Amino acid sequence: MPEHRSNMDIKKIDTKEFEIPETVFVRDIENRVFQGIVLQVLASIDGITLLEGNLIDSLLGRNPSDNVKGISAEQDMHNHTINIKVEVNIRYGLSIPEKAEEIQSRISEEITKLTGLHVACVHVVFKNIISEKEAAKKLMSNLPADYPSVKAIDAVAEEYREEYPEEF
Repeated sequence: MPEHRSNMDIKKIDTKEFEIPETVFVRDIENRVFQGIVLQVLASIDGITLLEGNLIDSLLGRNPSDNVKGISAEQDMHNHTINIKVEVNIRYGLSIPEKAEEIQSRISEEITKLTGLHVACVHVVFKNIISEKEAAKKLMSNLPADYPSVKAIDAVAEEYREEYPEEF
């Protein structure tokens, strides 16, 4: 028996023979995330409002539904692209083509930057024209009672500008 063992050399295993499958990383992004990104972008654009004042409610987390009225997102998982549709009101006197281009480019840039997805389409639908007074009224009616006034915010900004003038 000892001869038999000596004749049988232990075979060394070549690790190159094993094929290890590549790791697959999966990333799912819910539509609510895209809606939140679009809401943040729209909040920074002057002269537009979402339908029925949902912008402020959504930003402050007061909108219990999963869908924000006026913002829809469709993902194409095979091509890693996203299509966005946004319905907004625009303040009277603003150029619709210029505002549409601003909305589209800013939404596209922000979604690509934050999600890594290619934005295939940003469809902007202008639903209504509102006056400046209406826009301010809608904005103010949606703010909570303890929200600081615009004058208070301007005063803080002015103090900041005086303290750090090189940033402005």
